[in-house]
Amino acid sequence: MANILIIDDEQAIRAALKDILEHEQHTVEEAADGAAGVAAAKKGAFDLVLCDIKMPKMDGLEVLEKLQAFNDELPVVMISGHGTIDTAVDALKKGAFDFIQKPPDLNRILTSVRNALDRGDLVKETQVLRQKVQKTKGGKHAMIGESKALEQIRDMIAKVAPSDARVLVTGGNGSGKELVARAIHEQSARKDQPFIEVNCAAIPGELIESELFGHMKGAFTSAIKDRKGKFELADGGTLFLDEIGDMSLAAQAKVLRALQENRITRVGGDKDITVDVRVVAATNKDLKQEIAEGRFREDLYHRLSVIPIHVPSLSERTEDIPLLAGHFIGQVCAEQGIAPKKIADKAVKELQKLPWTGNVRELRNVIERLVILSDKEITEADVKAYAVPKG
Repeated sequence: MANILIIDDEQAIRAALKDILEHEQHTVEEAADGAAGVAAAKKGAFDLVLCDIKMPKMDGLEVLEKLQAFNDELPVVMISGHGTIDTAVDALKKGAFDFIQKPPDLNRILTSVRNALDRGDLVKETQVLRQKVQKTKGGKHAMIGESKALEQIRDMIAKVAPSDARVLVTGGNGSGKELVARAIHEQSARKDQPFIEVNCAAIPGELIESELFGHMKGAFTSAIKDRKGKFELADGGTLFLDEIGDMSLAAQAKVLRALQENRITRVGGDKDITVDVRVVAATNKDLKQEIAEGRFREDLYHRLSVIPIHVPSLSERTEDIPLLAGHFIGQVCAEQGIAPKKIADKAVKELQKLPWTGNVRELRNVIERLVILSDKEITEADVKAYAVPKG
Protein backbone atom coordinates (compact mmCIF):
# COMPACT_ATOMS: atom_id res chain seq x y z
CA MET A 1 0.00 0.00 0.00
CA ALA A 2 0.98 3.66 0.03
CA ASN A 3 3.47 5.58 2.14
CA ILE A 4 1.71 8.73 3.43
CA LEU A 5 3.01 11.79 5.30
CA ILE A 6 0.68 13.80 7.59
CA ILE A 7 1.75 17.39 8.38
CA ASP A 8 -0.41 19.02 11.07
CA ASP A 9 0.30 20.91 14.30
CA GLU A 10 -2.72 19.34 16.05
CA GLN A 11 -1.75 16.00 17.56
CA ALA A 12 -5.39 14.86 17.78
CA ILE A 13 -5.93 15.41 14.05
CA ARG A 14 -2.71 13.56 13.20
CA ALA A 15 -3.75 10.62 15.39
CA ALA A 16 -7.23 10.47 13.87
CA LEU A 17 -5.92 10.57 10.29
CA LYS A 18 -3.25 7.99 11.10
CA ASP A 19 -5.83 5.57 12.52
CA ILE A 20 -8.01 5.92 9.42
CA LEU A 21 -5.14 5.44 6.98
CA GLU A 22 -3.46 2.57 8.84
CA HIS A 23 -6.81 0.81 8.93
CA GLU A 24 -6.62 0.94 5.11
CA GLN A 25 -3.19 -0.75 5.32
CA HIS A 26 -1.21 2.41 4.46
CA THR A 27 2.11 3.28 6.13
CA VAL A 28 1.93 6.66 7.89
CA GLU A 29 4.57 9.12 9.07
CA GLU A 30 3.80 12.30 11.04
CA ALA A 31 5.26 15.80 11.19
CA ALA A 32 4.16 18.38 13.80
CA ASP A 33 4.96 21.50 11.75
CA GLY A 34 5.68 22.66 8.23
CA ALA A 35 9.47 22.71 8.44
CA ALA A 36 9.59 19.18 9.86
CA GLY A 37 7.17 18.06 7.16
CA VAL A 38 9.30 19.46 4.32
CA ALA A 39 12.42 17.86 5.82
CA ALA A 40 10.64 14.50 6.10
CA ALA A 41 9.32 14.72 2.52
CA LYS A 42 12.82 15.35 1.19
CA LYS A 43 14.21 12.33 3.03
CA GLY A 44 11.42 9.80 2.48
CA ALA A 45 9.77 8.36 -0.64
CA PHE A 46 6.14 9.32 -0.04
CA ASP A 47 3.21 8.58 -2.32
CA LEU A 48 0.97 11.27 -0.77
CA VAL A 49 1.06 14.17 1.68
CA LEU A 50 -1.85 15.39 3.83
CA CYS A 51 -1.06 18.93 4.98
CA ASP A 52 -2.83 21.41 7.28
CA ILE A 53 -2.97 25.02 6.08
CA LYS A 54 -2.98 26.98 9.35
CA MET A 55 0.25 26.16 11.18
CA PRO A 56 2.77 28.32 13.08
CA LYS A 57 6.15 29.29 11.55
CA MET A 58 5.43 27.85 8.11
CA ASP A 59 1.85 27.60 6.86
CA GLY A 60 0.52 24.90 4.57
CA LEU A 61 0.62 26.95 1.37
CA GLU A 62 4.33 27.63 1.90
CA VAL A 63 4.86 23.93 2.57
CA LEU A 64 3.01 23.15 -0.66
CA GLU A 65 5.27 25.49 -2.64
CA LYS A 66 8.41 23.90 -1.18
CA LEU A 67 7.13 20.39 -1.89
CA GLN A 68 6.27 21.40 -5.45
CA ALA A 69 9.74 22.87 -5.90
CA PHE A 70 11.52 19.54 -5.47
CA ASN A 71 8.77 17.12 -6.57
CA ASP A 72 5.89 18.61 -8.51
CA GLU A 73 4.34 15.18 -9.11
CA LEU A 74 3.88 14.35 -5.39
CA PRO A 75 0.12 14.65 -4.70
CA VAL A 76 -0.68 16.94 -1.77
CA VAL A 77 -4.12 17.12 -0.13
CA MET A 78 -4.64 20.31 1.88
CA ILE A 79 -6.73 20.30 5.08
CA SER A 80 -8.03 23.36 6.94
CA GLY A 81 -10.44 24.22 9.72
CA HIS A 82 -10.61 27.81 8.48
CA GLY A 83 -11.39 27.01 4.88
CA THR A 84 -12.90 29.49 2.49
CA ILE A 85 -13.53 29.28 -1.24
CA ASP A 86 -10.59 31.65 -1.84
CA THR A 87 -8.24 29.51 0.25
CA ALA A 88 -9.28 26.34 -1.57
CA VAL A 89 -8.87 27.97 -4.98
CA ASP A 90 -5.45 29.34 -4.00
CA ALA A 91 -4.29 25.91 -2.83
CA LEU A 92 -5.47 24.21 -6.01
CA LYS A 93 -3.84 26.89 -8.17
CA LYS A 94 -0.55 26.28 -6.37
CA GLY A 95 -0.74 22.58 -7.28
CA ALA A 96 -2.65 20.89 -4.46
CA PHE A 97 -4.49 17.76 -5.55
CA ASP A 98 -7.51 18.39 -3.30
CA PHE A 99 -8.80 20.55 -0.44
CA ILE A 100 -10.67 19.14 2.60
CA GLN A 101 -12.26 21.08 5.46
CA LYS A 102 -11.93 20.13 9.15
CA PRO A 103 -13.31 18.20 10.85
CA PRO A 104 -12.49 15.79 8.01
CA ASP A 105 -15.26 13.43 6.95
CA LEU A 106 -14.12 9.78 6.82
CA ASN A 107 -15.57 9.01 3.38
CA ARG A 108 -14.32 12.32 1.97
CA ILE A 109 -10.77 11.57 3.15
CA LEU A 110 -10.74 8.02 1.81
CA THR A 111 -12.11 9.12 -1.56
CA SER A 112 -9.55 11.92 -1.86
CA VAL A 113 -6.67 9.63 -0.82
CA ARG A 114 -7.77 6.92 -3.26
CA ASN A 115 -8.04 9.39 -6.16
CA ALA A 116 -4.70 11.00 -5.36
CA LEU A 117 -2.95 7.63 -5.22
CA ASP A 118 -4.59 6.52 -8.50
CA ARG A 119 -3.29 9.69 -10.11
CA GLY A 120 0.17 9.09 -8.64
CA ASP A 121 0.21 5.53 -10.01
CA LEU A 122 -0.77 6.83 -13.43
CA VAL A 123 2.02 9.42 -13.36
CA LYS A 124 4.55 6.72 -12.50
CA GLU A 125 3.28 4.44 -15.26
CA THR A 126 3.51 7.31 -17.74
CA GLN A 127 7.08 8.04 -16.65
CA VAL A 128 8.08 4.39 -17.12
CA LEU A 129 6.42 4.31 -20.53
CA ARG A 130 8.13 7.55 -21.56
CA GLN A 131 11.51 6.22 -20.44
CA LYS A 132 10.99 3.03 -22.43
CA VAL A 133 9.92 4.94 -25.52
CA GLN A 134 12.89 7.29 -25.23
CA LYS A 135 15.23 4.28 -25.25
CA THR A 136 14.09 3.44 -28.76
CA LYS A 137 16.15 4.99 -31.52
CA GLY A 138 14.74 7.08 -34.35
CA GLY A 139 13.57 10.23 -32.59
CA LYS A 140 10.11 11.48 -33.43
CA HIS A 141 9.34 8.48 -35.64
CA ALA A 142 10.66 5.83 -33.26
CA MET A 143 9.38 2.27 -33.51
CA ILE A 144 7.75 1.32 -30.22
CA GLY A 145 8.74 -2.03 -28.75
CA GLU A 146 11.49 -4.01 -27.09
CA SER A 147 11.28 -7.30 -29.00
CA LYS A 148 14.39 -8.97 -30.38
CA ALA A 149 13.07 -8.42 -33.92
CA LEU A 150 12.79 -4.65 -33.43
CA GLU A 151 16.20 -4.46 -31.79
CA GLN A 152 17.70 -6.16 -34.85
CA ILE A 153 15.96 -3.63 -37.13
CA ARG A 154 17.21 -0.70 -35.03
CA ASP A 155 20.75 -2.08 -35.18
CA MET A 156 20.48 -2.43 -38.96
CA ILE A 157 19.17 1.14 -39.30
CA ALA A 158 22.04 2.46 -37.18
CA LYS A 159 24.55 0.76 -39.47
CA VAL A 160 22.86 1.66 -42.76
CA ALA A 161 21.66 5.22 -42.11
CA PRO A 162 25.06 7.01 -42.30
CA SER A 163 25.66 5.60 -45.80
CA ASP A 164 23.82 6.42 -49.03
CA ALA A 165 23.01 2.77 -49.71
CA ARG A 166 19.54 2.10 -51.10
CA VAL A 167 17.24 0.15 -48.80
CA LEU A 168 14.27 -2.08 -49.63
CA VAL A 169 11.84 -2.43 -46.71
CA THR A 170 9.41 -5.34 -46.84
CA GLY A 171 6.51 -6.26 -44.61
CA GLY A 172 2.73 -6.38 -44.36
CA ASN A 173 0.38 -3.41 -44.54
CA GLY A 174 0.45 -1.40 -41.31
CA SER A 175 3.61 -3.10 -40.00
CA GLY A 176 5.66 0.12 -39.84
CA LYS A 177 7.65 0.25 -43.09
CA GLU A 178 7.35 4.04 -43.27
CA LEU A 179 8.76 4.34 -39.73
CA VAL A 180 11.83 2.41 -40.85
CA ALA A 181 12.28 4.74 -43.83
CA ARG A 182 11.91 7.85 -41.68
CA ALA A 183 14.31 6.50 -39.05
CA ILE A 184 16.91 5.88 -41.76
CA HIS A 185 16.49 9.46 -42.98
CA GLU A 186 16.59 10.99 -39.47
CA GLN A 187 19.79 9.15 -38.59
CA SER A 188 21.52 10.04 -41.86
CA ALA A 189 23.62 13.01 -42.95
CA ARG A 190 20.57 14.04 -45.05
CA LYS A 191 18.33 14.54 -41.99
CA ASP A 192 18.11 18.32 -42.51
CA GLN A 193 17.11 17.88 -46.15
CA PRO A 194 13.67 16.86 -47.50
CA PHE A 195 12.03 13.51 -46.84
CA ILE A 196 9.60 13.04 -49.73
CA GLU A 197 7.10 10.19 -49.77
CA VAL A 198 5.35 8.74 -52.81
CA ASN A 199 2.63 6.10 -52.47
CA CYS A 200 2.99 4.34 -55.79
CA ALA A 201 -0.24 2.39 -55.26
CA ALA A 202 -2.32 5.55 -54.81
CA ILE A 203 -1.27 7.28 -58.05
CA PRO A 204 -2.94 6.29 -61.36
CA GLY A 205 -0.53 4.64 -63.80
CA GLU A 206 -0.85 7.46 -66.35
CA LEU A 207 0.18 10.05 -63.74
CA ILE A 208 3.02 8.26 -61.94
CA GLU A 209 5.74 9.50 -64.31
CA SER A 210 4.60 13.10 -63.94
CA GLU A 211 4.44 12.65 -60.15
CA LEU A 212 7.98 11.25 -59.97
CA PHE A 213 9.78 13.26 -62.66
CA GLY A 214 7.63 16.38 -63.09
CA HIS A 215 6.34 17.78 -66.37
CA MET A 216 6.64 20.73 -68.70
CA LYS A 217 3.82 23.11 -69.51
CA GLY A 218 1.69 21.64 -72.32
CA ALA A 219 3.02 18.09 -71.89
CA PHE A 220 -0.61 16.94 -71.57
CA THR A 221 -4.04 18.56 -71.30
CA SER A 222 -3.94 19.52 -67.61
CA ALA A 223 -0.25 20.55 -67.62
CA ILE A 224 -0.84 24.31 -67.38
CA LYS A 225 2.62 25.10 -66.01
CA ASP A 226 6.02 23.54 -65.40
CA ARG A 227 6.04 21.30 -62.35
CA LYS A 228 8.80 19.64 -60.36
CA GLY A 229 8.47 15.94 -59.61
CA LYS A 230 9.26 14.10 -56.40
CA PHE A 231 12.84 13.33 -57.46
CA GLU A 232 13.60 17.05 -57.81
CA LEU A 233 11.78 17.91 -54.60
CA ALA A 234 13.84 15.30 -52.74
CA ASP A 235 17.15 16.58 -54.15
CA GLY A 236 19.75 16.37 -51.37
CA GLY A 237 17.41 14.32 -49.21
CA THR A 238 15.55 11.00 -49.18
CA LEU A 239 12.84 9.75 -51.54
CA PHE A 240 10.58 7.09 -50.04
CA LEU A 241 8.89 5.01 -52.74
CA ASP A 242 6.14 3.23 -50.84
CA GLU A 243 4.40 0.21 -52.43
CA ILE A 244 7.01 0.11 -55.20
CA GLY A 245 5.56 -3.25 -56.32
CA ASP A 246 2.51 -1.44 -57.71
CA MET A 247 4.50 0.76 -60.10
CA SER A 248 4.00 0.27 -63.85
CA LEU A 249 6.78 -1.30 -65.93
CA ALA A 250 7.16 1.93 -67.93
CA ALA A 251 7.70 3.97 -64.76
CA GLN A 252 10.05 1.28 -63.42
CA ALA A 253 12.28 1.73 -66.48
CA LYS A 254 12.57 5.48 -65.84
CA VAL A 255 13.23 4.98 -62.12
CA LEU A 256 16.00 2.54 -63.05
CA ARG A 257 17.61 5.17 -65.30
CA ALA A 258 17.36 7.78 -62.56
CA LEU A 259 19.09 5.43 -60.12
CA GLN A 260 21.79 4.47 -62.62
CA GLU A 261 22.61 7.97 -63.86
CA ASN A 262 21.35 10.29 -61.09
CA ARG A 263 19.47 12.16 -63.81
CA ILE A 264 15.79 12.58 -64.65
CA THR A 265 13.82 14.16 -67.49
CA ARG A 266 10.47 15.84 -66.98
CA VAL A 267 7.50 14.56 -68.98
CA GLY A 268 7.36 16.59 -72.17
CA GLY A 269 10.90 17.88 -71.68
CA ASP A 270 14.21 17.07 -73.35
CA LYS A 271 16.63 18.44 -70.75
CA ASP A 272 18.37 16.15 -68.27
CA ILE A 273 18.20 17.30 -64.64
CA THR A 274 20.84 16.03 -62.22
CA VAL A 275 19.50 14.91 -58.85
CA ASP A 276 21.18 13.75 -55.64
CA VAL A 277 18.60 11.50 -53.99
CA ARG A 278 18.80 8.56 -51.63
CA VAL A 279 16.00 6.11 -52.41
CA VAL A 280 14.33 3.95 -49.79
CA ALA A 281 11.63 1.69 -51.26
CA ALA A 282 8.99 -0.41 -49.54
CA THR A 283 6.54 -3.10 -50.57
CA ASN A 284 4.13 -5.63 -49.10
CA LYS A 285 4.56 -7.85 -52.16
CA ASP A 286 6.99 -10.68 -52.88
CA LEU A 287 9.05 -8.93 -55.56
CA LYS A 288 10.83 -12.13 -56.59
CA GLN A 289 7.43 -13.62 -57.37
CA GLU A 290 6.47 -10.41 -59.19
CA ILE A 291 9.68 -10.72 -61.26
CA ALA A 292 8.88 -14.36 -62.11
CA GLU A 293 5.43 -13.30 -63.33
CA GLY A 294 6.80 -10.42 -65.41
CA ARG A 295 5.37 -7.57 -63.35
CA PHE A 296 8.61 -6.23 -61.88
CA ARG A 297 12.01 -5.58 -63.40
CA GLU A 298 14.77 -7.75 -62.00
CA ASP A 299 17.42 -5.11 -62.69
CA LEU A 300 15.43 -2.52 -60.71
CA TYR A 301 14.98 -5.00 -57.86
CA HIS A 302 18.74 -5.42 -57.56
CA ARG A 303 19.25 -1.63 -57.67
CA LEU A 304 16.75 -1.09 -54.86
CA SER A 305 17.59 -3.98 -52.54
CA VAL A 306 21.21 -3.18 -51.72
CA ILE A 307 20.14 -3.42 -48.06
CA PRO A 308 16.96 -5.45 -47.44
CA ILE A 309 15.09 -4.90 -44.15
CA HIS A 310 12.06 -7.00 -43.29
CA VAL A 311 9.55 -5.67 -40.74
CA PRO A 312 7.82 -8.55 -38.92
CA SER A 313 4.07 -8.65 -38.45
CA LEU A 314 2.64 -7.69 -35.07
CA SER A 315 1.57 -11.31 -34.52
CA GLU A 316 5.28 -12.22 -34.70
CA ARG A 317 6.17 -9.77 -31.92
CA THR A 318 3.22 -9.82 -29.52
CA GLU A 319 5.61 -9.04 -26.65
CA ASP A 320 5.59 -5.45 -27.96
CA ILE A 321 1.81 -5.09 -27.55
CA PRO A 322 1.87 -3.86 -23.89
CA LEU A 323 4.22 -0.99 -24.72
CA LEU A 324 2.43 -0.17 -27.97
CA ALA A 325 -0.96 -0.21 -26.21
CA GLY A 326 0.28 2.18 -23.50
CA HIS A 327 1.79 4.47 -26.13
CA PHE A 328 -1.41 4.59 -28.19
CA ILE A 329 -3.64 5.09 -25.12
CA GLY A 330 -1.63 8.19 -24.18
CA GLN A 331 -1.71 9.40 -27.77
CA VAL A 332 -5.46 8.89 -28.22
CA CYS A 333 -6.38 10.41 -24.85
CA ALA A 334 -4.35 13.52 -25.70
CA GLU A 335 -5.96 13.79 -29.14
CA GLN A 336 -9.48 13.28 -27.78
CA GLY A 337 -8.93 15.63 -24.83
CA ILE A 338 -9.95 13.04 -22.24
CA ALA A 339 -8.35 11.93 -18.97
CA PRO A 340 -5.65 9.26 -19.31
CA LYS A 341 -6.96 5.73 -18.97
CA LYS A 342 -5.39 2.57 -17.60
CA ILE A 343 -5.48 -0.83 -19.24
CA ALA A 344 -5.80 -3.97 -17.13
CA ASP A 345 -3.17 -6.70 -17.43
CA LYS A 346 -5.84 -9.19 -18.48
CA ALA A 347 -6.97 -6.79 -21.21
CA VAL A 348 -3.41 -6.64 -22.57
CA LYS A 349 -3.20 -10.44 -22.54
CA GLU A 350 -6.49 -10.57 -24.45
CA LEU A 351 -5.06 -8.16 -27.06
CA GLN A 352 -2.04 -10.43 -27.43
CA LYS A 353 -4.33 -13.32 -28.44
CA LEU A 354 -5.80 -11.51 -31.46
CA PRO A 355 -4.50 -12.20 -35.01
CA TRP A 356 -3.68 -8.56 -35.96
CA THR A 357 -3.86 -8.99 -39.73
CA GLY A 358 -3.67 -5.19 -40.01
CA ASN A 359 -0.58 -5.08 -37.79
CA VAL A 360 0.33 -1.99 -35.74
CA ARG A 361 -2.07 0.24 -37.67
CA GLU A 362 -4.97 -2.05 -36.71
CA LEU A 363 -3.86 -2.08 -33.06
CA ARG A 364 -3.85 1.72 -33.02
CA ASN A 365 -7.42 1.80 -34.38
CA VAL A 366 -8.58 -0.79 -31.82
CA ILE A 367 -7.00 1.17 -28.96
CA GLU A 368 -8.80 4.32 -30.09
CA ARG A 369 -12.09 2.40 -30.09
CA LEU A 370 -11.40 0.99 -26.61
CA VAL A 371 -10.43 4.39 -25.18
CA ILE A 372 -13.68 5.91 -26.45
CA LEU A 373 -16.00 3.07 -25.39
CA SER A 374 -14.45 2.00 -22.06
CA ASP A 375 -14.78 3.60 -18.63
CA LYS A 376 -11.79 4.69 -16.49
CA GLU A 377 -9.95 1.43 -17.16
CA ILE A 378 -9.86 -0.73 -20.29
CA THR A 379 -10.83 -4.19 -19.11
CA GLU A 380 -10.65 -7.72 -20.49
CA ALA A 381 -14.42 -7.53 -21.06
CA ASP A 382 -13.97 -4.31 -23.09
CA VAL A 383 -11.43 -6.01 -25.35
CA LYS A 384 -13.73 -9.00 -25.90
CA ALA A 385 -16.67 -6.71 -26.60
CA TYR A 386 -15.09 -4.04 -28.79
CA ALA A 387 -11.72 -5.16 -30.20
CA VAL A 388 -13.30 -7.20 -33.01
CA PRO A 389 -16.20 -5.39 -34.74
CA LYS A 390 -19.39 -7.41 -34.71
CA GLY A 391 -21.27 -8.28 -37.86
